[in-house]
Formats: sequence, C-alpha cells, structure tokens
Amino acid sequence: MADFLKNIVGGSKSTATPVPSADSDHLDFADFADAPSPAPVPFETVPGGPGLGGPAPTGRPYTKWYNIHERHSLSDFKAEGIILVVIAVIFTLHFIGTKLNRAKARAWIKAHAPILTSEFALVGFGGVPQQSSQDPEKLLKAKSLFEYASYATGRQNVAFMDVKLTLKKRFSPVMTALETVLSFFFDSFAAPEDAVEAVVYPFDGKEAQIVPGLPGAAELRTKDSKSSFDGFVWAIVNKDGMKKLREDRYDLSITFTKDNAKLPIWTTVMSESAEITQTLLTDELASVIKQAGDLFDYLIISDQPVDRPTKIDETIPRKRVYLRYRLPPSNNYDDLAPLLAYFVRIPDQLASSAHFRPEILRKIRVVRDETIKQIQKAAEEEKAEERQAERDKARKAKRDAELNALDAKAQKKYLEKEREKELRKSSKKQTVRA
Repeated sequence: MADFLKNIVGGSKSTATPVPSADSDHLDFADFADAPSPAPVPFETVPGGPGLGGPAPTGRPYTKWYNIHERHSLSDFKAEGIILVVIAVIFTLHFIGTKLNRAKARAWIKAHAPILTSEFALVGFGGVPQQSSQDPEKLLKAKSLFEYASYATGRQNVAFMDVKLTLKKRFSPVMTALETVLSFFFDSFAAPEDAVEAVVYPFDGKEAQIVPGLPGAAELRTKDSKSSFDGFVWAIVNKDGMKKLREDRYDLSITFTKDNAKLPIWTTVMSESAEITQTLLTDELASVIKQAGDLFDYLIISDQPVDRPTKIDETIPRKRVYLRYRLPPSNNYDDLAPLLAYFVRIPDQLASSAHFRPEILRKIRVVRDETIKQIQKAAEEEKAEERQAERDKARKAKRDAELNALDAKAQKKYLEKEREKELRKSSKKQTVRA
C-alpha cells in the first residue's frame, strides 16, 4: 500500500522485482493505467451487401405484399360473391313480394270501400266514424306480410263484421313452392291462394246487451228490436271444397246436400230443411254467385260452432254469417263487389223472413238435442270413471292400512285369502263366458 501511495505522490521508482505484499492483487489493475485509449476501427464495406456497400436507402423497400390488389384477385372471393348475390336476391324478392301483397290488399279495399262505408257507420280500426273523403287504405290494417284485416260496425241488425285477407307468401317464393308441392300430396296442406273471409255477427235481438247506453238509444232500441231469427245451418258452397268443409266444420256436417237449379252446376246447397232453402235462396243471391264465378268458395249461415262441441256451454247457439271467395289475379272486382254487398244485407233478410214453422224447428232441434245427449252421456261416463277411481283409491288405502296393522304371519294369511278370492272371481267369469 505504501508503494502505491509513493507512485501517486511521485516517490521513488519501484525496483524491477517488486516485493510481494498483501495488496499485490490490486496492483494488477495498474497495468491498464498506461494503456492507450481504444480507437474505432474503420468499417470496410463488403461489395454487394444490402444497405452497406451501396447507397443508403431513402425509404421502406417496395414489395407487392403491401398492395391488396396485387396479393389477391377476384377469383379468391368466389364464395363471398355467391353469398352476396344470394342475399341480394333474397332481399329483392322479399321487397317485391311485400310490395305486391300490399298492392293487392289496397286494390281490394279501394274496390269495396264504397260498399262498406255506405253500409256501416264505422269502418276500420280508428274508432272514429269515417268521413266521405277518408283514404280507403286507412280502412285496412296489416297484421303480417301476407295478412290484412278490417272491421266494420254501426249498422241495423249487425253488431259488427270482421274481414280478413289472406294472401300468398310472395315475399318467400321457396315457402310458396313448398306449400304448393305439399298440397298435391297431402290434403291437410292447402294450396297457397289469395282469399278474403268475412264474418258478420248479427244482433239477434241482443241490442240491449251489446249497444252501449246512450241518450235516446232506448227508444230506438225498443222500436227496432226485431232483429232475432230462428237458428239453423244453411250454406252454398263450391263443390271443389265441399268434402273438406264437411270434414273441417261441425256445423256443416249436420246438413244434407242437394243441388239447386237456380245455382251454377259447380255449386250446391247444404241445408237442414228444404223450406230454409226456398226462403233464403233468392234470384238476386243466385245472380251474384253466378257473376262471381268459380272464385266463390262458400256462403254459410250457422248457429252452431265450427268445431264439434265437447261441453254443454259450447252447444249454445251463436249465429254467424260467413263468406269466402278468392281474389282475382287481375285485381278487377267488378264481378265480386255485388257479392259482398249482398252478404252485408243478409241479416236484414234473416230478421224479416227467417221464421219457420214449428215442425221445421222441431226437426232442426232433433240433431242438436242428440248432440247434447251425447255430450251429457260422455260427461256422465267421465264422472263415473272419476268416482270409480276415487273408490278404488279409498279401498286400496284401507287395504294397505289393514295389512300394515298385521304381523308377518297374519299378512301372509291375508294375502293368501285375497289371492284365493281373485281366483274364484276369475273362474266364475270363465264359467259365465263358456
């Protein structure tokens, strides 16, 4: 250490052979004190080296992987292109089909709006009596892309009327084609078609229960309360759908079928009595059906439910008038408008002339009474089965209680006696059968 201090302050030079000391290990670092400072070695360029021997790069090197139009071509997007084309076709067909259905519904309401507004005080779902200058399109309401509905009320002898337009699913050609194919093979699938169904609900003498109490309405109600008529089932149907109607509707299943000379050959009458047909089948009705042509489906006057009743409450007469016809492809309703006009006025004819002799009414009530008896018998049998099930349940509970109160030996005797009793019963049954 002393030598090291001497070297720093300029002391005597060390001998050639230094004396080893305890700090000799630290003296090795002194050898670097006189070493020259390192100088950078000049860099030698290598010919052909990228970015070293040539000129310095001025920017990012060009490559085609930075341009998507050079990396890909339209042939790489065939699947995506097909998907986009299919989506475009679907949306186009959907838009066109929806527009066609809307145009068809508008054409129907425009052709029949004068009839409805002249017969009813309120048409549509607005709740306000219409004005003469009201837009006919507002009288119809879209329930879906292929269903439209209208409503009318405010007429003598008629509580209200519902109208429903069912159109083809033009917005889905695949579904329409599938339904068409299935209709050829299965009767349960109806072929898609454009049709209108109207249902009139007559007052049938119940104005006091339906019409709200208004000042001065009581006098009118007592003056014009003869809207009731006898209950029956009568219909004019297209023969093409006669079989299906008889199978689907209970009310038509209780009628008999007979052709009439006044009607076209492709229609027939379904009635409970010939006298009812003579009263209701007028020359005007036969004329409007002929004018409608084969687009006419049915006209039904009924006081019975559409589905077979299963309870006594369902046999209560509820009088309705039904009309259904198909829409023409040309949207020309000159031949069909008179049919709807006559249909709206049918309750007036029923209130004035649908009152038949007691013999006819007794004959009509026979079928209804038979249906009621069948329902009562089925209800009694069901109640008897329930009572028997309750008795069996109580008997089984009593047996189990008695069996649980016995010991093992007594239970065995009890079961043996029970088995012998069942064997005797079965042997008696076999003897009686023999």
